[in-house]
Amino acid sequence: MPTTPISEIARMIDHALLHPTLTDEELRAGCELALTYHVASVCIKPYAISLASQLLAGSDVAVGTVIGFPHGSATTSLKVVETLQACRDGATEIDMVINIGKVLSRDWAYVTDEIRAVYEICQLNGPLLKVIFENDFLPDDTSKIRLCEICTEIGVGFVKTSTGFGFVKESDGNYNSLGATEPDLQLMLTHVGPNTKVKASGGIRTLDEVLRVKAMGVTRVGTSSTQTILTEAYQRFGLVAPTPPSLRTSHIETKEY
Repeated sequence: MPTTPISEIARMIDHALLHPTLTDEELRAGCELALTYHVASVCIKPYAISLASQLLAGSDVAVGTVIGFPHGSATTSLKVVETLQACRDGATEIDMVINIGKVLSRDWAYVTDEIRAVYEICQLNGPLLKVIFENDFLPDDTSKIRLCEICTEIGVGFVKTSTGFGFVKESDGNYNSLGATEPDLQLMLTHVGPNTKVKASGGIRTLDEVLRVKAMGVTRVGTSSTQTILTEAYQRFGLVAPTPPSLRTSHIETKEY
């Protein structure tokens, strides 16, 4: 596929299919959408890897999945087993949630050992590893910087801002999720090494938001608003956006996070 401004944007996108109520029909439609727009990957729940691998076979769309999702609280051994099973089922990208409680406890040895254990499984089996910090739960920059350093030292492919499901209780009793903020992205870009990249995830829903983080140096974006973003991109460049087959006559609506 020739490189164009639209294809550059599409190849940044990990199309998220992670909503808890997502059906098999919606998964199929999401994979068709990913194929239509030639995005970088789909990011799906582990049980769906085999189906997505079949749907995307022979395409340029990678099959990504999540490990320890969304709270990161599984034991290291379970995360390792989950990663190994994902590799066997056909995943080529792994988005792993750190143990947030251990980060807040400053147990850096545990955090390092856990990330390294999952990384080594990925190295043996081929998938690219992305490590999710869940920045909404980390109140100070020191923890985020240390995580960037650990991930750089280990050699992971990406550090990632959020799961999209990290809601923090505010003083008024309401729950809020900031997701990928520009200050956090800049901090992460500053403190990772040259071989570790940054993925913005959580709250990225418009073309302008994608373009802003792209200009900062972010190279992947996790979003469930893929069709909205890329339809807007086609319109901005005066082109007609393709329509995924299942969406031409379907009632299915995108479930965003």
